[in-house]
Amino acid sequence: MQEELKIAFIQTDLVWEDRKKNRKNFKEKIESILQPVDLIILPEMFTTGFTMNAKDNSESMNGKTVEWMQTHAKETGAAIVGSIIIEENKKYYNRLIFAHPNGTLEHYDKRHTFTYAGEDKVFTAGIEKLIVNYKGWKLFPLVCYDLRFPVWTRNVDDYDALIFVANWPKPRINAWDTLLKARAIENMSYCIGVNRIGLDKEQNEYIGHSAVYDVLGNTMTTIKPNREQVEVVTLQKSHLSFYRNKLRFLNDRDGFNLVK
Repeated sequence: MQEELKIAFIQTDLVWEDRKKNRKNFKEKIESILQPVDLIILPEMFTTGFTMNAKDNSESMNGKTVEWMQTHAKETGAAIVGSIIIEENKKYYNRLIFAHPNGTLEHYDKRHTFTYAGEDKVFTAGIEKLIVNYKGWKLFPLVCYDLRFPVWTRNVDDYDALIFVANWPKPRINAWDTLLKARAIENMSYCIGVNRIGLDKEQNEYIGHSAVYDVLGNTMTTIKPNREQVEVVTLQKSHLSFYRNKLRFLNDRDGFNLVK
């Protein structure tokens, strides 16, 4: 078990529907991380922006972006996580990929497709959670709109950290800030949110507000809105165990089953 988990997250603009340029941009930002880290987190649909044009922007699990993630995970010795558009069995998924440094892949298909933007008309919703066991840490990675649904994110798996990758727009950024903090507090876990900045082709504006919260809801980051930035934060198991053992809030959880 590893006491500390050092994470780097990348807040940046995205080039609309240009996978090659976005991979190049993230390659440069990954190479700018000069200290060893365990995990690198990228935003939602990090190769395209939040497009509903899945047909022209999808890849397979054997495609260039997944291979790119595996290559950089191996080269850096850090796992890389972010979501991309995947076509599989004639269906499209907003799929979060967790690429381990040893080449192993795990994935999660976004459960809550964003009906307001018509995502549900294009993408097939996932039905299974993914708990990643990585270096002695249990990580629960999710995608954007999932943040609004506390039952889905409820800590019944004794995970250590929630991860949300997102394209969350400016008009609802207060909800993003509030819900990230709430998810940390109610689940007594770290909560990490990585959002993009910039303007997309649909004229949606994104201002970032990427952040990490501890189990008490304290902000651990200094990243600025509207700024391309890479920040490194260290998570500590001792922080989790101290407050969970002291406060024991998770022992008082209600028990119920989620109907899929």
